[in-house]
Amino acid sequence: MFDPKNIKTQPVTSQPEAPDSAPVNEMEVVTSEKVLTQGMVAIRDLIAPSSLRVQADHLELNGQLVRSFFVVDYPRYINVGWFAPIINLSATMDIAMYFYPVSSAIVLNQLKKKVGNLEAQLTQDQEKGAPRDPLRETALRDIEQLRDDLTQGLEHFFQYALYVTIYAKETKDLDALSERLETLLGSKLVGTRRTLWQMEQGFNSTLPLANDELSVAVNMNTSPAASSFPFVSSELTSDNGILYGVNRHNNSLILFDRFSMPNANAVVFATSGAGKSYAVKLEVLRSMMMGTDVIIIDPEREYGHLSEAVGGTYVNISLNSESKINPFDLPRAVTSGATTADIIRSAVITLKGLVRLMLGHLSNEEDSIVDRALLETYAKKDITASSDLSAVAPPLMQDFEEVLDGMEGGASLAERLRKYTQGTFAGLLNNPTNVDIGNQLVIFSVRDLEDELRPMAIYTIVNYIWNIVRSNLKKRILVVDEAWWLMQNEDSAKFIFALVKRCRKYYLGVTTITQDVNDFLASPYGQAIVTNSSLQLLLRQSPAAIDTVTKTFLLTEGEKYLLLESGVGEGIFFAGNKHAAIKIVASYAEDQIITTDPRQLLEIEQAKKEFAEQNAQSK
Repeated sequence: MFDPKNIKTQPVTSQPEAPDSAPVNEMEVVTSEKVLTQGMVAIRDLIAPSSLRVQADHLELNGQLVRSFFVVDYPRYINVGWFAPIINLSATMDIAMYFYPVSSAIVLNQLKKKVGNLEAQLTQDQEKGAPRDPLRETALRDIEQLRDDLTQGLEHFFQYALYVTIYAKETKDLDALSERLETLLGSKLVGTRRTLWQMEQGFNSTLPLANDELSVAVNMNTSPAASSFPFVSSELTSDNGILYGVNRHNNSLILFDRFSMPNANAVVFATSGAGKSYAVKLEVLRSMMMGTDVIIIDPEREYGHLSEAVGGTYVNISLNSESKINPFDLPRAVTSGATTADIIRSAVITLKGLVRLMLGHLSNEEDSIVDRALLETYAKKDITASSDLSAVAPPLMQDFEEVLDGMEGGASLAERLRKYTQGTFAGLLNNPTNVDIGNQLVIFSVRDLEDELRPMAIYTIVNYIWNIVRSNLKKRILVVDEAWWLMQNEDSAKFIFALVKRCRKYYLGVTTITQDVNDFLASPYGQAIVTNSSLQLLLRQSPAAIDTVTKTFLLTEGEKYLLLESGVGEGIFFAGNKHAAIKIVASYAEDQIITTDPRQLLEIEQAKKEFAEQNAQSK
């Protein structure tokens, strides 16, 4: 009989497994993964600060000082976009807004109790004969209105928390920025507090983590909560005016009438090739459609095609040209009621500036001699305080030279002046005026003049235009291209500034264009011209000039980089206190008229030649 007890068992030894199927040690796996993880760089490692020190009234974060604020009170009425001044503040800051929806049923129940309390208090005061309480009556009306809106679904209720964190490098900068922030919000009757002893919680609440560690909220319904929305686009659309371009913020049209501003002056700053001449030509074309007369000083013959297209008058000013302007011309009539003596005095002051451009620096004695000689030059032609300016013939530069030559101490000045009357430059300033600017568009070209003569010619042209403007009141625009030429000399800079400052009285708007921003703004008169210009157009800027532009126009960092990265015809358009990012747009027909692209101009000229040849063959 089989007995299993008689069976002797032997220890069973397992055969060794292949290396691929060797048992895995779980501890080794965990250790390996830990080592691998420690050697990897995560996003948290990249954004985490290297140091953080918590103080009672600020944080020290990587050498930066950080301070947080929370809003605790709002006024009864608040305008849409009230938070825009904080958003536009030129400072680094983090802003967090938390909206906690509240059930309308709960709010209506609480408001019902509040209404009962207010009505009971008002009734009690009335029974006692106490004077009426306007605050309680106003609160009751507001609550009743809110109850109606909540019941009808027109409004919803929220608990709204607003936090701001600012950054600075120095304690004094942090304190100054804190005071400025509190002042801006205080001017809107918005109460703020610093997160004292809770700076870390305030900083965490403004991080992009949606983690509200402060929990300081204010009850608010939909309308005032929506008014806090920070991203409010600037609108520059009006019922009258011309189209300047498209608002890049919201694709609305920028329609504006420059003559609706306190002054109609404008400045255009851009680097070469950024589209400044294109933008100005577009404004000129559209202004003419609205009946405005336009006068342009063209230093590079860029406006010739425009003049030809619209039938304008193109006046070439050079030593050998037939068009001449006499710097001694006087306005035939003055609309502001100035006397003849005032006109002569003003002309003498203007001519003294021109003489200084021609002769260079004058000593006090020479300046006095020039002053007397100019008065005598006018008197030589019977132009005195009692003369009728409409019936006199103005003197020439040669008459002035003769008067100087006959005066004691004036011989050397006459000798220096002789090259403009008998010498190399005699064909520019020593002839009677034969220019007619009766056309709606008149363009003065100074391209063919030598660089030495160009400031004098522009000075004389602007003075001539100023006399015409004062003689006949009319809606006009004067465009001075490459105005940095005039900023190089104090007398010409002072003259153009005086023109910009006074032209409003004569229905004139002056547009000043320059690509050499540093030279223009380096002059105190250049800064003053910008201040006295209600419209400013900034297109793409060079890195060398961007700091000067940023300081002059108080640009934010975002606006600064926008100007550095803008494409052709893109920039910022300022109109008074409003400004918006703009893109200049033109129709195909307008583009063909105003283009400055040499390739397009060459194609247009070739098309003209082909058209002329076809007409000749058909005949």
